Amino acid sequence: MATGSNQKSLGSIHPRQLLWKLSDSARQFRERRALSPQAALGRRGEDLAHRYLRNSGIMVVARNYRPNEGEAEVDIVARDGDTLVFVEVKTRTSSEFGAPDRAIGTDKQKNIVRAARAYATRAGIPWNQVRFDTISIVLTDPPSLVHQRDAFFHLRAN
Repeated sequence: MATGSNQKSLGSIHPRQLLWKLSDSARQFRERRALSPQAALGRRGEDLAHRYLRNSGIMVVARNYRPNEGEAEVDIVARDGDTLVFVEVKTRTSSEFGAPDRAIGTDKQKNIVRAARAYATRAGIPWNQVRFDTISIVLTDPPSLVHQRDAFFHLRAN
């Protein structure tokens, strides 16, 4: 496991979370008819990541942020204290072909940074208060989640 990462099992549900889970399940059921299987899988992973971040004390401020230029997208934008966090979520049904975050290549990272710059500029957030995280989810029973902070720190300086 990478330094700066947290692995957590998402198997236990607290009573207050039951309503969130039911709401997510109902929406996912509706979306399965409207979305492709791959898009529905991604949405389910983003729901799990959103819940994980919220339970970790990180405030989610936007999902699926896409600047006006279009091509780049950030799955989750969040606040962790004074830090603006851009989170890329990767979800797989199994880890047969490796960890999900291995699918985040250099081009994808550059697109995320481009979208993050647009968001930070519009929000008036200094670039030194920005962080890039990844959340890898494998939908086992129960799902496995790995949160890696500063996943591609080297691009923050660019």
